[in-house]
Amino acid sequence: MHRFPAEMLSTTSRTRQLNGTCVSSVDLELFLHYSLIPSLFIILVLSVLQRREHRKHRDDTSHLLGNHFEIIIPLDLVGTFSNRWSYGIAFGATASKVMFLFSEGYQPLQIPQWAQAFVLLIGGMEVGLSHFPFFACLSSEFRLLSSILGFGYSLIWFAVTVLYITECPHGQFLGRYETVLFYWPSLLCLAFLLGRFLHMFVKALRVHLGWELQMEEKPFLEVHQAQHVKRLLRKPPLQEIKKSWFQTRIYEWDPCFQFPSRMIGTTVLAFICLYLFIIIEFCVFVYVRDELDVFEGELESYITSVNQTGTLTPVILQVKELMSVTKGVWLVTILPASLTCVSYLFHILACYRKHMKRLWAGNKHFLPLKFHNPSSAESVVAIARYSGWQIAYILWGYLIIHVVQSLCGMGIMYSLVLPVIHNQGLEMLQGLGIGILTICIVLGLMILQVWIAATFFLQPKMSAADRQKPLALNNRKVFHNFNYFLFFYNVLLGLGACLSRLLISCILGTWLIARIDRTIMQNGYEGADMGFSAWIGMLYVDHYHTNPVLVSFCNILITGHRERRLQRAIKYWCLNQSAGPRISTRSRTRWLLLQTLVNNPRLVMLRKSRSGHGSWDFTQILLACSDSGR
Repeated sequence: MHRFPAEMLSTTSRTRQLNGTCVSSVDLELFLHYSLIPSLFIILVLSVLQRREHRKHRDDTSHLLGNHFEIIIPLDLVGTFSNRWSYGIAFGATASKVMFLFSEGYQPLQIPQWAQAFVLLIGGMEVGLSHFPFFACLSSEFRLLSSILGFGYSLIWFAVTVLYITECPHGQFLGRYETVLFYWPSLLCLAFLLGRFLHMFVKALRVHLGWELQMEEKPFLEVHQAQHVKRLLRKPPLQEIKKSWFQTRIYEWDPCFQFPSRMIGTTVLAFICLYLFIIIEFCVFVYVRDELDVFEGELESYITSVNQTGTLTPVILQVKELMSVTKGVWLVTILPASLTCVSYLFHILACYRKHMKRLWAGNKHFLPLKFHNPSSAESVVAIARYSGWQIAYILWGYLIIHVVQSLCGMGIMYSLVLPVIHNQGLEMLQGLGIGILTICIVLGLMILQVWIAATFFLQPKMSAADRQKPLALNNRKVFHNFNYFLFFYNVLLGLGACLSRLLISCILGTWLIARIDRTIMQNGYEGADMGFSAWIGMLYVDHYHTNPVLVSFCNILITGHRERRLQRAIKYWCLNQSAGPRISTRSRTRWLLLQTLVNNPRLVMLRKSRSGHGSWDFTQILLACSDSGR
């Protein structure tokens, strides 16, 4: 009977030894270093092809490449609303490397411990550079070439990852297909990118062959932004549209609002990182559980050797029970802790939309007073901080929530379940009843104080329509006696209230630790919450740069300016492209002068005579033009 745990442990050790002997021919960390070579090549090719939009001097010959070289950007994290899911999946492909950075297990250089921050910075830069081509090829305007380069680079990563999984599919902790459990999200993201680049290539090839029209440039004003402004200009409907239960209770889709690529990419990457973090935590749990099983086997051997009559037998039995309960509670609470963090990710998206709409409407009352005018520099930095901090908050929040839920589960087990198992249900119910009765009496006395104050110590209502009595004392002598005798009782009551305040603060603080959109600091100390400050700064940057009303106004100005330039160009083109014989420059100038004088007759009076010296008085001409315009 007692040989079964030993046989199970020996089987587990043999499985670990078998899995530990597998050595793959692919070193993913070394491959990451070598992937910088094709990454830099792709960046260089796309940068050479990229044209600079503006040049300071057209006759500048110092640049050998002219206007054919510009540093490319991977993606616009502020105002990009197209290809959002493609960018999000590209972020998901980096999840495994992000987890290595999060665990501080990735160190490209060996330097002293005090310089660990620089090591992580270099590692983060290397990871970002190795995955740069995914984003650059998605955002490049040279669709044909970028799709070929992106497909080839994604295929290399996909093939290397498949080879690594194929050679060593099993692991040391979870056993069979442990490596598959770790890397299938990255494989799925890489497969999606392969399909996306293939689709881009086919579409670009059709355009190149003339089978399909070239897509227009990225519009300055997005469709959903224009729809939002149109909705603001319409009259609100007289009758409210009836909403479903899902729209009222959970989420209501808004066609006039879209999340930027940054929010989609952060959410996708947070989901995958949370999944990997749970798998890693479960591997650690399996390792600790096996070690506890070994220790428990030794305890059973000791109890068997003393024939269950030793003085330490009761203590050993309690320790075994504690280990068994802890393992069961920790395993059970994995699901509610993970569901809590997943719900936070969706809730953060809903809060982002709600907060952005309030800022667009000019409402800042939901923000603390000190965040009504945040620093511009800190807001710009918040854009770079938010995504990384959101993922870190979710991962650490999951671990802390899991610990708190496990402690609550342990309390429930020892207060409710184990007494029933040990045939102590009546004692448990008696103690539970006494505790509930004590709390009810305390709460009843607190409510009774409020009722007495409202009934005897406040003056009557001034009007029958008033909701409550005015704050004016009545029966003052009785009130002073009431206040004096309850003073000593309220000292004891305040002790329990203080402890309850501390307990509720700890529970809420740990429960909301993963929520970066809500501060857990007290009123007046919100500035100490760096995560909440990053959230507010990110909201303000998006508010100032993607406000639909502001973008629509700028679009009207740009469109009007382009139309005026086009009309002017067409007008001069028609004058220059006459069907008659070639006209001299002097004749064309005189014709334009005649047209100007016909349209502005008052300019004739301001012209200099032929015998006069000097040029025209342009100041008077401009004044005359303005008068004629009026």
